[in-house]
Amino acid sequence: MRYKLLGRTGLYVSELCLGAMTFGGGQGMWRAIGALGNEEVNSLLGTALDGGVNFIDTADVYSEGESEKLVGLALKALARPREQVVVATKVRGRVGPGVNQVGLSRAHILASIDGSLQRLGLDHVDLYQIHGFDPVTPIEETVRALDDVVRSGKARYVGFSNLPAWVASKAITFARENGLARFQSAQVYYSIAGRDIEREIAPMCLAEEVAVLPWSPLAGGLLSGKFDPDKKGPADSRRSNFDFPPVHMERLPRVLAALRQVAEQTGSSVARAALAWQLTKPFVTSIIIGAKKKEQLVDNLAATELALTSEQVKLLDEASALPPEYPGWMVDFQNVRDPRGSGKMPTEAEIRAALTKTT
Repeated sequence: MRYKLLGRTGLYVSELCLGAMTFGGGQGMWRAIGALGNEEVNSLLGTALDGGVNFIDTADVYSEGESEKLVGLALKALARPREQVVVATKVRGRVGPGVNQVGLSRAHILASIDGSLQRLGLDHVDLYQIHGFDPVTPIEETVRALDDVVRSGKARYVGFSNLPAWVASKAITFARENGLARFQSAQVYYSIAGRDIEREIAPMCLAEEVAVLPWSPLAGGLLSGKFDPDKKGPADSRRSNFDFPPVHMERLPRVLAALRQVAEQTGSSVARAALAWQLTKPFVTSIIIGAKKKEQLVDNLAATELALTSEQVKLLDEASALPPEYPGWMVDFQNVRDPRGSGKMPTEAEIRAALTKTT
């Protein structure tokens, strides 16, 4: 297991993070995602920690708060030193019937951190993340509230999840200009079947030194090796019962074929190959992996030991490449047509290649 700095901090996190969305069950989609109880959670968390994972991620809405409770109970039962475990949780979703028990207002954030700490049985979390975009609360109010959470000692750092790049950038700029706690992490959907963050979010995170924490790296189980290109798989799988996140079906057959080829070449599983590919990306800090069974977790942990060749990475990159999209293709076109400092004009073939280049 390797460890990387979390954004612009001195805190190291493991390159794999144990996600707790399968803990607890609850109702509706939470039961479809996972319904692990205390004994199963203790086993998974213990296996992850023994495998070098020092990073755990949950949220106040997971299984209506049961996930946080189970994480807290497991940490207590396993009796690992608190300073050796990085605990993250999130705020935004609805946690009660009241009109203000949702969103990213100052009122909801300050109430929610207390609720999360009570369920976790901790006096602080290491990373407190907003769980999405709130269209009615000014981002400035949210940033100031998060800063108060940090100054109170209830969280060490703050991050965001599921925000457009422009909103996150605006928040980071506001925090910097006002001496407030800034976003140190971006928890975003990223998989070899869904590379959308490479257009705007990943470049912004690289420029601002924000850690990228991909969620659903196996596309809701679609890249587990159990599914065919038509998304047909086991009836009891998460994807079969909760078809999320969305996947571009035209590219999926190429992606699965390339993953299977690399898996065969390396003697690994399809899931392991998908995770190993993601670990080659320079903007990725820690991949959030979820599991229902211990053997699944063990296989995922082994991805850290799988070194792909440059040819295998290229094969996977090309099979999963995003189509050109404005303004990306225009940036490429302009910089090929008028390369600064090159002193020569490009050929027609070079211009054509720039127009068809994928991001």
